[in-house]
Amino acid sequence: MMMNNGGNRDAALEQELQGLRRQYEALRDRKVRVEQDIVNLTAQLDELKARAEAEYQTSDPDELHSLLEEKRKENERVVEEYRRHINELQQGLQAVEQAFRENGSR
Repeated sequence: MMMNNGGNRDAALEQELQGLRRQYEALRDRKVRVEQDIVNLTAQLDELKARAEAEYQTSDPDELHSLLEEKRKENERVVEEYRRHINELQQGLQAVEQAFRENGSR
């Protein structure tokens, strides 16, 4: 009977050991994938930094954010100017149409 109890303990330990080995292998595989992701993302970040430096003379996120805000404000100003120009054209056209109607009906 004592031998059977020892055999059960051995089997339980062997089963736990197999489970731990599977966990270890899964973690090792995950570590390899994460390390490869880090390599890929680092290369991608370096490429994006180089592009930012070439296009904007900086890769600093705060400076890039400031540049983006400047561009947005400039775009807003240009759109506002264009809106005013279109409104002026519409008003001028309406005035011409009104004058034509008034002169055409005489």
